[in-house]
Amino acid sequence: MPTFTVTNFLQTLVTSVSMGSLYALIALGYTMVYGILKFINFAHSDVVVLGAWFSYVFAVKTLPAMGIPPDQATWWAGGLVLIMAMAACAAIGFVIERAAYKPMRKAPRLNVLITAIGISLLLQNTGQLNFVFGARPAGMPALVPTTPWSIGGTGEPGSFGVKINPVDVIITLTAVALMVALQVLVYRTKLGSAMRAVSHSIPNAALMGINVNFVISFTFVLGAALAAAAGFLYAIKYNLQQTAHPSWVMLGLTAFVAAVVGGIGNIRGAVLGAYLIAAVQQFGSLYISSELRDVYVFAVLIAVLLLKPEGLLGKVTREKV
Repeated sequence: MPTFTVTNFLQTLVTSVSMGSLYALIALGYTMVYGILKFINFAHSDVVVLGAWFSYVFAVKTLPAMGIPPDQATWWAGGLVLIMAMAACAAIGFVIERAAYKPMRKAPRLNVLITAIGISLLLQNTGQLNFVFGARPAGMPALVPTTPWSIGGTGEPGSFGVKINPVDVIITLTAVALMVALQVLVYRTKLGSAMRAVSHSIPNAALMGINVNFVISFTFVLGAALAAAAGFLYAIKYNLQQTAHPSWVMLGLTAFVAAVVGGIGNIRGAVLGAYLIAAVQQFGSLYISSELRDVYVFAVLIAVLLLKPEGLLGKVTREKV
């Protein structure tokens, strides 16, 4: 167990905020779909993978076609790649909802679960085909500066410093901006009111004149776009593994746990759970053991389910019998 130092603490805190932002973007997709349809879209994490690989393809193929070499890409070029990846995954999210989930709305929950797993496996294995993304790892071009900024650390006894990677700053600011935009959309617009009405009762929302099919499809599109943003941000920080690699599965499971810990179906809860899970994971790795970093995630899940089964910000649902 390492000795506590302010430098290590602050450095781990920076990493926790960055990872928590990634988890939050993914967790929001889980929680929105559950809030509307009351089922878990297990294919959501695979949309994150597609977002990461689409970002890579757009960076190494589309940017050069536009006359922008990846190694000379500017800030706006990275933003363009992000927008294109979000648009591509939004279209895929729409197709998945209309082709697979819409026909299953009145089917038993088990049928929907099997469908979600089937879509997940389809996306994973399709992505490994040579004419799609292939089965080899890849590295995203450096679309953003990589030289870390040093803060503090004079070298004198008792001084402390921390290094902040520009990528972590971009991840955090982009994620926070998207989460704030989602918050405004859901709680400050008519479309957001319609989404909340459908989440409360689909039949009653339809009786009030709400286009339920449009709201549900929009929810999937929005969740897929956020997943693509998370995939892009992941790609600029880490190397990309093939689409069926276990690391992607663990990333999706961790974000799902974050949604459950915060209160599945609650947007603010998903964000809270994401940052909590990231902090427990990173600080546990620092002060206890890095080999147990995934164990900490599920330990928090078990503890929350035992003490507050509805999640930290979730509400108890009572059904009449």
